Amino acid sequence: MLRLMSLVEQWQEIERSLPEDWADARLALTIDDEAQRIRSLALLGPLVPARHDRQIRFFVARRGAGPGPDAARRLLRLLDREGIAATLELLSSARLAPSPEPSPRRGLTDAWDLSVAELPEDWSDLYCEVELTSSDHLERAALLLAPVNPARYGGTPGFRFRAARVFGYGASAQMTRRCLARLDEARIPGELRLLRVLSDTKPVGTQGPVWYVGGKVV
Repeated sequence: MLRLMSLVEQWQEIERSLPEDWADARLALTIDDEAQRIRSLALLGPLVPARHDRQIRFFVARRGAGPGPDAARRLLRLLDREGIAATLELLSSARLAPSPEPSPRRGLTDAWDLSVAELPEDWSDLYCEVELTSSDHLERAALLLAPVNPARYGGTPGFRFRAARVFGYGASAQMTRRCLARLDEARIPGELRLLRVLSDTKPVGTQGPVWYVGGKVV
C-alpha cells in the first residue's frame, strides 16, 4: 500500500514546481474533518490562515514581509505530528520583479556639458574641482589634466583648476572639456564640481578676476 505524503513533503513538491524567481505562493489545505480544520487553524496562526469551506488558505512570501518558506515548513510539520490528514495545493504564485539595470556611470565630459549648460550665457570664469574615486589615479590624472594647470587641495584625491571662456586666467572651455575627456578615455572615474562662477566680467588693465581661497590666490 502506498504511503500518503506528509504535508511537509507536499510543500516540498510544490516548492520544486515553482519557478526560480517565485516571490509568493497562495496555498490551500483541504481538510475533511471539522475538528482537524479547527485545530489546523490554530496551529497555522502565524501564517494568518483564512477558512474557505473545507479549505484553509494562506500565503507564503519568499521575500519581504510575511511568513516565509521555512515558517510554512515548520508549521506544516506540526500538523503532521498531530496526524492531521490534509491535501495541500498551490492556488497561484507570483514572480519577483526584475532588478533594474544599473544606470551607466556619467563620465566627466557629460558632467562638464551638463554643468556648463546650466550656467548663464555670459559666464566668463570658473573655479572647478575634480574629485577622484581613488588616490591610485592621482599621478595619471595629473598628467592628463596638465593643460588646465591642476592643483592639489586638502587630503581629498583630486584637483582644482580654473577655466575661462574668452579671456583671463584658466584654460579655455574647449581645452577643459578635452582634458576631462582624457580622464574618461583612461577610465579614471571622478566627480566634477563647479565651485565658483563669474559672469559678464569686463577686466580693465588686467587679465581677469582672481579668487582668494584659504588666503591664497587661485
